[in-house]
Amino acid sequence: MYQNQRTALVTGSTSGIGEAIARRLSKDGYAVVLHSRSSVEVGISMARELGAATYVQADLAVDADRVRLVKEAVAYRGRLDVIVNNAGISQVVPHGDLQAATPDIWRELHEVNVIAPFRIVAEAESALRASASEGFPACVVNVSSHAGVRPKGASIPYAATKAALNHVTRLLALSLAPDIRVNAIAPGLVDTPLTASWTQAQELWREGAPMRRAARPEDIAQAVSLLIESNYLTGEILLSDGGLNLT
Repeated sequence: MYQNQRTALVTGSTSGIGEAIARRLSKDGYAVVLHSRSSVEVGISMARELGAATYVQADLAVDADRVRLVKEAVAYRGRLDVIVNNAGISQVVPHGDLQAATPDIWRELHEVNVIAPFRIVAEAESALRASASEGFPACVVNVSSHAGVRPKGASIPYAATKAALNHVTRLLALSLAPDIRVNAIAPGLVDTPLTASWTQAQELWREGAPMRRAARPEDIAQAVSLLIESNYLTGEILLSDGGLNLT
């Protein structure tokens, strides 16, 4: 039974959007590999709670950790069917303060937000292709941001990494088809403890978005589940901002 259970790796999955995605996929019947950089006790506790789940600690800024994460994810059930590259980092820098957007910030964000997702897919390619041999394509979902689609975001370096991730998504979709589908979801504002104090953004979504609210983590998880369960969509960047982009 365990060997045949489809397995999903969700990076950055001990809080916020990642936690909601992991819980949704567990509910959808997946064995889930949880991951975080530092919240080890939370990850272990969550894995125990979900049952068919395990936890792996890894720093995605370190390539050896990326390689180990994939190896441990595959070893958990002897297979890997889905990857959700949710983990990412941000830096708040006013867009007009060009000097504050230092080369170090650019490099740090690019390493985790662009290179890490690519390397995880590269390391997992053979396992994903093996999964696809059963007749259902394997799947990668990259968690991007509306900042990668519109000229918005916490900083120019952050927005640029998400725009890069969107293009990497499309390139991988072309390169890995038909065995592996690759899509991205680009959330706008999501209600999490981190964004609770973002009063301006909260007001913008309440007044300007057709849905009149920010997303809940569960809204994003539902959309990720939709992308995973499709066996046809690939190369799509699903903007999930409650319609704010229409205004």
